[in-house]
Amino acid sequence: MKHIAVIGVGYVGLTTAACLAELGHHVVGVDMDEGKISMLRQGRIPFSEPELPELVERNHQAGRLDFTTAYPEAMQQADMVFICVGTPPTPSGHADMSQVEEAARQVALSARHPLIVILKSTTPPGGNAERVAAILASHLPLGINAPLVVNPEFLREGSAVYDTFHPDRAVIGAWDASAAEEVAALYAPLRCPVLLTDPVSAQFTKYASNAFLATKISFINEISRIAERVGANIHAVAQGMGFDDRIGAEFLEAGLGYGGSCFPKDVLALSAIAEQHGYYSQFLHAVMDINAGQRSLTVAKLDEALGGLHGKRVCVLGLAFKSHTDDVRESPALSVISMLCQQGAYVQAHDPVAMPTAQKVQPSHDTLKYCPDAYTAALGCHAVLIATNWPEFRSLDWSRIHTSMPGKVVLDGRGLLSPDEIRAMGFEYLAFAN
Repeated sequence: MKHIAVIGVGYVGLTTAACLAELGHHVVGVDMDEGKISMLRQGRIPFSEPELPELVERNHQAGRLDFTTAYPEAMQQADMVFICVGTPPTPSGHADMSQVEEAARQVALSARHPLIVILKSTTPPGGNAERVAAILASHLPLGINAPLVVNPEFLREGSAVYDTFHPDRAVIGAWDASAAEEVAALYAPLRCPVLLTDPVSAQFTKYASNAFLATKISFINEISRIAERVGANIHAVAQGMGFDDRIGAEFLEAGLGYGGSCFPKDVLALSAIAEQHGYYSQFLHAVMDINAGQRSLTVAKLDEALGGLHGKRVCVLGLAFKSHTDDVRESPALSVISMLCQQGAYVQAHDPVAMPTAQKVQPSHDTLKYCPDAYTAALGCHAVLIATNWPEFRSLDWSRIHTSMPGKVVLDGRGLLSPDEIRAMGFEYLAFAN
């Protein structure tokens, strides 16, 4: 059992803290947002993530998990400190390291005994780990050692708790072999492969992994454009490809493309890293261009089906970038909504979870209305766009929706519905090369 401090209690930090507490460690989460800490101390979490509220409440009540805004309080007994703060993109595409550097500075200033600092935030290779280690060394009290270990996260929003307890691997990069072994011991109960490497390789593994998954999404979307022209069913094509173990079925769903807080940021950052070191990656730029193009293609499909968008009413089902989360960062749905409104359409939108977060980012206005349920959103519309793969949308009463709509177009942007069933109800079913 370890005493652990976790700096930053967003998606990654809070999940890490709660799961470590569930494994029996004593954990204190640190965040400068007093409102967030107050919520957590009351057993409430500030975002939607399945299983996490119960995990936080159970471990908080058991005395294994607490929260504070004070570094010294969290560091008092800490053997290990996880840095889990954000690294948002700068206008140039590089990761903003300011939160990581400040966290390292405060950890060092608050340290009173030797400890291990574990960098879980996504940080670019090429000197950043060295910079964080230097900040630690320059602010630590004399005689106190705090080796840095890079341990990137590979969590999926919507299944972060499951992913923490069932990891495909743990990647641990360190200059200090003893510190690396201690961090590896945290993963022993999870029985996953552990890769011990250097910090730069650990950092790069995270970027390469996300870039590869984003590539699979852009690849199948590019293939879908060709398939549409030759009359092939992209879902059958993807299924046939996915049976091959060398390819795998995951991330081969043609649709609106990827979004969220990781893939867009990390692919952009990796291309910026390449350029910083004198290499322009045509490949990574193609991945990003194809992804952006899917949103324009979605609007073009609706425009063609409706004979123009001006004055038309479009129901958008789904606002989060994926199901089982309320995260709307880089959400394809919000991009498409903006394009539809710019072309004169009226949008009525609904999401089972992400309505509050979407309204903060994109408030309602004369041509955008947020609706309490899918049926209200579809009422009076000429077309429905499924923009997020929520299972709830599959089980809607689509005959009721058909009756309430003057238009009969359904653009299934996530391959969620049965084309035959929807067409049998009298809809014009559209998808990507279906």
